[in-house]
Amino acid sequence: MQPAKPNSLELRRGADAMTTKIAVLGLGAMGSRMAQRLLQAGFSVAVWNRSPAAAQALVAQGAVYADSPRHAAQEADFVISMVRDDAASQMVWTDAVSGAFSGMKPGAVAIESSTLSLNGIRAWLAAAQSHSIVCLEAPVSGSRPQAEAGQLVYLVGGDAALLERALPVLKTLGRAVHHVGSVGSGALAKLATNALLGTQVAVVSELVGLLQRQGSDVAAVLKAISGTSAWAPVSGYLSGSMLAQDFRPQFPVELVAKDFGYVLEATGAANAPALSAVAGVFRSACDQGLGGENMTAVFKLQPSA
Repeated sequence: MQPAKPNSLELRRGADAMTTKIAVLGLGAMGSRMAQRLLQAGFSVAVWNRSPAAAQALVAQGAVYADSPRHAAQEADFVISMVRDDAASQMVWTDAVSGAFSGMKPGAVAIESSTLSLNGIRAWLAAAQSHSIVCLEAPVSGSRPQAEAGQLVYLVGGDAALLERALPVLKTLGRAVHHVGSVGSGALAKLATNALLGTQVAVVSELVGLLQRQGSDVAAVLKAISGTSAWAPVSGYLSGSMLAQDFRPQFPVELVAKDFGYVLEATGAANAPALSAVAGVFRSACDQGLGGENMTAVFKLQPSA
Protein backbone atom coordinates (compact mmCIF):
# COMPACT_ATOMS: atom_id res chain seq x y z
CA MET A 1 0.00 0.00 0.00
CA GLN A 2 1.32 3.44 -0.95
CA PRO A 3 1.94 5.80 1.95
CA ALA A 4 -0.55 8.64 2.21
CA LYS A 5 0.54 11.82 0.51
CA PRO A 6 0.88 14.86 2.77
CA ASN A 7 -1.98 17.29 2.38
CA SER A 8 -1.50 20.89 1.29
CA LEU A 9 -1.54 22.23 4.84
CA GLU A 10 1.19 19.78 5.90
CA LEU A 11 3.32 20.75 2.90
CA ARG A 12 2.76 24.42 3.63
CA ARG A 13 3.52 24.01 7.31
CA GLY A 14 6.73 22.13 6.62
CA ALA A 15 7.93 24.71 4.12
CA ASP A 16 7.05 27.61 6.40
CA ALA A 17 8.73 25.98 9.40
CA MET A 18 12.06 25.97 7.61
CA THR A 19 12.00 29.73 7.08
CA THR A 20 9.74 31.14 9.78
CA LYS A 21 11.13 32.58 12.99
CA ILE A 22 8.92 32.75 16.07
CA ALA A 23 9.39 34.42 19.45
CA VAL A 24 7.53 33.06 22.47
CA LEU A 25 7.20 35.43 25.42
CA GLY A 26 6.33 33.76 28.71
CA LEU A 27 7.36 30.20 29.52
CA GLY A 28 4.88 29.17 32.15
CA ALA A 29 2.88 25.95 32.02
CA MET A 30 1.34 26.86 28.66
CA GLY A 31 4.00 28.96 26.95
CA SER A 32 6.77 26.43 27.54
CA ARG A 33 4.72 23.65 25.98
CA MET A 34 3.78 25.81 23.01
CA ALA A 35 7.42 26.70 22.41
CA GLN A 36 8.35 23.03 22.57
CA ARG A 37 5.70 22.14 19.96
CA LEU A 38 7.06 24.81 17.64
CA LEU A 39 10.59 23.50 18.03
CA GLN A 40 9.42 19.97 17.30
CA ALA A 41 7.76 21.23 14.12
CA GLY A 42 11.04 22.68 12.91
CA PHE A 43 10.46 26.38 13.52
CA SER A 44 13.29 28.64 14.61
CA VAL A 45 12.24 29.74 18.09
CA ALA A 46 13.49 32.51 20.36
CA VAL A 47 12.19 32.54 23.92
CA TRP A 48 12.00 34.94 26.83
CA ASN A 49 10.81 34.50 30.38
CA ARG A 50 11.03 36.68 33.45
CA SER A 51 12.88 33.81 35.19
CA PRO A 52 15.62 32.64 32.78
CA ALA A 53 15.83 29.19 34.40
CA ALA A 54 12.48 28.32 32.83
CA ALA A 55 14.11 28.47 29.39
CA GLN A 56 16.92 25.98 30.03
CA ALA A 57 15.10 22.88 28.78
CA LEU A 58 13.99 24.68 25.63
CA VAL A 59 17.47 26.03 24.93
CA ALA A 60 18.74 22.45 25.19
CA GLN A 61 16.25 21.56 22.45
CA GLY A 62 17.41 24.32 20.15
CA ALA A 63 15.64 27.50 21.25
CA VAL A 64 17.56 30.77 21.48
CA TYR A 65 17.19 32.59 24.79
CA ALA A 66 16.81 36.36 24.72
CA ASP A 67 17.30 38.62 27.72
CA SER A 68 14.23 40.76 26.97
CA PRO A 69 10.99 40.58 24.97
CA ARG A 70 12.44 43.22 22.66
CA HIS A 71 15.50 41.13 21.83
CA ALA A 72 13.40 37.98 21.40
CA ALA A 73 11.19 39.78 18.89
CA GLN A 74 13.85 41.44 16.75
CA GLU A 75 14.20 38.74 14.09
CA ALA A 76 10.81 37.08 14.52
CA ASP A 77 8.12 36.81 11.88
CA PHE A 78 5.56 36.02 14.59
CA VAL A 79 5.74 37.04 18.24
CA ILE A 80 3.48 35.08 20.61
CA SER A 81 2.77 36.12 24.18
CA MET A 82 1.37 33.72 26.78
CA VAL A 83 1.47 35.45 30.13
CA ARG A 84 -0.64 35.67 33.25
CA ASP A 85 -2.74 38.83 33.03
CA ASP A 86 -3.19 42.38 31.74
CA ALA A 87 -0.25 43.76 33.70
CA ALA A 88 2.17 41.10 32.46
CA SER A 89 0.98 41.56 28.88
CA GLN A 90 1.46 45.30 29.05
CA MET A 91 4.99 44.83 30.34
CA VAL A 92 6.15 42.35 27.70
CA TRP A 93 4.72 44.30 24.78
CA THR A 94 4.89 47.99 25.66
CA ASP A 95 7.73 48.59 28.14
CA ALA A 96 9.66 51.56 26.78
CA VAL A 97 13.04 49.82 27.13
CA SER A 98 12.38 46.09 26.84
CA GLY A 99 8.94 45.76 25.21
CA ALA A 100 8.48 43.55 22.16
CA PHE A 101 6.65 46.21 20.13
CA SER A 102 9.76 48.39 20.10
CA GLY A 103 11.86 45.55 18.67
CA MET A 104 9.61 43.99 16.03
CA LYS A 105 10.61 44.26 12.39
CA PRO A 106 8.23 45.65 9.73
CA GLY A 107 5.60 43.11 8.69
CA ALA A 108 6.02 40.89 11.74
CA VAL A 109 2.79 39.74 13.40
CA ALA A 110 2.05 40.14 17.09
CA ILE A 111 -0.13 37.35 18.52
CA GLU A 112 -1.53 37.75 22.03
CA SER A 113 -2.59 34.35 23.39
CA SER A 114 -2.92 35.37 27.02
CA THR A 115 -6.34 35.58 28.64
CA LEU A 116 -6.84 39.33 29.03
CA SER A 117 -9.70 41.58 30.01
CA LEU A 118 -11.68 43.34 27.31
CA ASN A 119 -10.09 46.65 28.29
CA GLY A 120 -6.68 44.97 28.36
CA ILE A 121 -6.94 43.63 24.83
CA ARG A 122 -8.23 46.97 23.55
CA ALA A 123 -5.25 48.74 25.12
CA TRP A 124 -2.93 46.14 23.56
CA LEU A 125 -4.46 46.77 20.12
CA ALA A 126 -4.05 50.52 20.49
CA ALA A 127 -0.40 50.09 21.51
CA ALA A 128 0.25 47.80 18.53
CA GLN A 129 -1.30 50.30 16.15
CA SER A 130 0.77 53.12 17.63
CA HIS A 131 3.87 51.11 16.68
CA SER A 132 2.44 50.23 13.22
CA ILE A 133 2.39 46.55 14.22
CA VAL A 134 -0.15 44.15 12.68
CA CYS A 135 -1.71 41.90 15.28
CA LEU A 136 -4.09 39.07 16.13
CA GLU A 137 -5.52 38.09 19.47
CA ALA A 138 -5.51 34.32 19.76
CA PRO A 139 -6.46 33.12 23.25
CA VAL A 140 -6.82 29.39 23.63
CA SER A 141 -9.14 26.88 25.23
CA GLY A 142 -7.23 23.95 26.69
CA SER A 143 -4.77 23.28 29.44
CA ARG A 144 -1.35 21.68 29.83
CA PRO A 145 -2.11 18.31 28.16
CA GLN A 146 -3.70 20.03 25.15
CA ALA A 147 -0.77 22.45 24.81
CA GLU A 148 1.70 19.56 24.94
CA ALA A 149 -0.21 17.56 22.33
CA GLY A 150 -0.94 20.47 19.99
CA GLN A 151 -4.67 20.14 20.66
CA LEU A 152 -5.53 23.68 21.74
CA VAL A 153 -8.63 25.43 20.42
CA TYR A 154 -7.97 28.98 19.21
CA LEU A 155 -10.51 31.80 19.51
CA VAL A 156 -9.11 34.40 17.16
CA GLY A 157 -9.98 38.05 16.82
CA GLY A 158 -8.54 40.13 14.00
CA ASP A 159 -8.21 40.46 10.25
CA ALA A 160 -9.14 37.30 8.32
CA ALA A 161 -6.30 37.68 5.81
CA LEU A 162 -3.79 38.06 8.63
CA LEU A 163 -5.20 34.95 10.28
CA GLU A 164 -4.68 33.04 7.04
CA ARG A 165 -1.05 34.06 7.14
CA ALA A 166 -0.70 32.84 10.74
CA LEU A 167 -2.49 29.51 10.22
CA PRO A 168 0.65 27.37 9.74
CA VAL A 169 1.80 28.50 13.18
CA LEU A 170 -1.55 28.19 14.93
CA LYS A 171 -2.30 24.81 13.33
CA THR A 172 0.97 23.53 14.77
CA LEU A 173 -0.30 24.36 18.23
CA GLY A 174 -4.03 23.71 17.97
CA ARG A 175 -6.55 21.27 16.56
CA ALA A 176 -9.08 24.01 15.73
CA VAL A 177 -8.88 27.70 14.87
CA HIS A 178 -12.09 29.72 15.11
CA HIS A 179 -12.25 33.25 13.73
CA VAL A 180 -14.79 34.97 15.99
CA GLY A 181 -14.57 38.57 14.78
CA SER A 182 -12.45 41.66 15.26
CA VAL A 183 -9.91 42.14 18.06
CA GLY A 184 -11.85 42.02 21.32
CA SER A 185 -14.13 39.23 20.16
CA GLY A 186 -11.48 36.65 21.02
CA ALA A 187 -11.15 37.95 24.57
CA LEU A 188 -14.91 37.84 25.03
CA ALA A 189 -15.11 34.31 23.62
CA LYS A 190 -12.33 33.14 25.93
CA LEU A 191 -13.80 34.81 29.01
CA ALA A 192 -17.23 33.36 28.24
CA THR A 193 -15.65 29.91 27.82
CA ASN A 194 -13.84 30.15 31.14
CA ALA A 195 -16.90 31.51 32.92
CA LEU A 196 -18.97 28.58 31.67
CA LEU A 197 -16.27 26.15 32.74
CA GLY A 198 -15.91 27.75 36.17
CA THR A 199 -19.66 27.66 36.68
CA GLN A 200 -19.67 23.94 35.88
CA VAL A 201 -16.82 23.38 38.33
CA ALA A 202 -18.67 25.15 41.13
CA VAL A 203 -21.97 23.37 40.46
CA VAL A 204 -20.41 19.91 40.14
CA SER A 205 -18.52 20.42 43.40
CA GLU A 206 -21.75 21.30 45.22
CA LEU A 207 -23.64 18.36 43.73
CA VAL A 208 -20.90 15.87 44.59
CA GLY A 209 -20.87 17.28 48.11
CA LEU A 210 -24.65 16.91 48.32
CA LEU A 211 -24.52 13.28 47.19
CA GLN A 212 -21.78 12.44 49.66
CA ARG A 213 -23.56 14.05 52.61
CA GLN A 214 -26.75 12.19 51.78
CA GLY A 215 -24.95 8.85 51.72
CA SER A 216 -25.61 8.21 48.02
CA ASP A 217 -23.60 5.91 45.81
CA VAL A 218 -21.95 8.90 44.16
CA ALA A 219 -20.41 6.99 41.26
CA ALA A 220 -23.72 5.28 40.43
CA VAL A 221 -25.69 8.53 40.53
CA LEU A 222 -23.17 10.38 38.38
CA LYS A 223 -23.11 7.53 35.88
CA ALA A 224 -26.90 7.79 35.59
CA ILE A 225 -26.74 11.56 35.15
CA SER A 226 -24.05 11.17 32.50
CA GLY A 227 -26.60 9.47 30.28
CA THR A 228 -28.86 12.52 30.28
CA SER A 229 -28.75 15.65 28.17
CA ALA A 230 -27.81 17.69 31.26
CA TRP A 231 -24.33 16.13 31.43
CA ALA A 232 -21.53 18.23 29.94
CA PRO A 233 -18.49 16.50 28.39
CA VAL A 234 -16.17 18.04 31.00
CA SER A 235 -18.26 16.88 33.97
CA GLY A 236 -16.66 13.44 34.06
CA TYR A 237 -13.21 14.96 34.44
CA LEU A 238 -14.40 17.45 37.05
CA SER A 239 -16.21 14.94 39.24
CA GLY A 240 -13.43 12.39 38.83
CA SER A 241 -10.84 14.89 40.03
CA MET A 242 -12.96 15.74 43.06
CA LEU A 243 -13.68 12.14 44.05
CA ALA A 244 -10.02 11.15 43.61
CA GLN A 245 -8.88 14.25 45.54
CA ASP A 246 -6.51 14.93 42.64
CA PHE A 247 -5.96 18.66 42.61
CA ARG A 248 -2.67 18.88 40.75
CA PRO A 249 -2.86 22.18 38.86
CA GLN A 250 -3.92 22.24 35.25
CA PHE A 251 -6.08 25.35 35.48
CA PRO A 252 -5.37 26.87 38.90
CA VAL A 253 -8.10 28.35 41.08
CA GLU A 254 -6.38 31.72 41.17
CA LEU A 255 -6.46 32.06 37.38
CA VAL A 256 -10.15 31.14 37.24
CA ALA A 257 -10.79 33.82 39.87
CA LYS A 258 -8.82 36.31 37.76
CA ASP A 259 -10.87 35.50 34.68
CA PHE A 260 -14.16 35.88 36.54
CA GLY A 261 -12.94 39.31 37.61
CA TYR A 262 -12.41 40.21 33.96
CA VAL A 263 -15.87 38.89 33.03
CA LEU A 264 -17.57 40.97 35.71
CA GLU A 265 -15.53 44.02 34.68
CA ALA A 266 -16.87 43.63 31.15
CA THR A 267 -20.52 43.04 32.01
CA GLY A 268 -21.02 44.64 35.42
CA ALA A 269 -21.88 42.54 38.47
CA ALA A 270 -25.46 43.82 38.52
CA ASN A 271 -26.02 42.27 35.09
CA ALA A 272 -24.62 38.88 36.05
CA PRO A 273 -25.86 37.68 39.45
CA ALA A 274 -25.15 34.01 38.71
CA LEU A 275 -21.62 34.71 37.50
CA SER A 276 -21.06 36.99 40.49
CA ALA A 277 -22.00 34.16 42.82
CA VAL A 278 -19.62 31.74 41.14
CA ALA A 279 -16.86 34.34 41.19
CA GLY A 280 -17.36 34.50 44.95
CA VAL A 281 -16.75 30.75 45.21
CA PHE A 282 -13.36 31.05 43.56
CA ARG A 283 -12.45 34.13 45.61
CA SER A 284 -13.29 32.18 48.77
CA ALA A 285 -11.09 29.31 47.61
CA CYS A 286 -8.21 31.74 47.08
CA ASP A 287 -8.80 33.24 50.54
CA GLN A 288 -8.51 29.73 51.99
CA GLY A 289 -5.15 29.12 50.38
CA LEU A 290 -6.31 27.03 47.43
CA GLY A 291 -5.26 29.44 44.69
CA GLY A 292 -2.38 27.35 43.39
CA GLU A 293 -4.38 24.12 43.20
CA ASN A 294 -6.47 22.91 40.28
CA MET A 295 -9.85 24.59 39.78
CA THR A 296 -11.58 21.45 41.08
CA ALA A 297 -10.09 22.18 44.51
CA VAL A 298 -13.14 24.38 45.20
CA PHE A 299 -14.62 21.03 46.24
CA LYS A 300 -12.62 21.46 49.45
CA LEU A 301 -15.05 24.23 50.38
CA GLN A 302 -17.83 21.64 50.77
CA PRO A 303 -18.70 20.56 54.32
CA SER A 304 -17.85 16.95 55.03
CA ALA A 305 -20.53 14.28 55.13
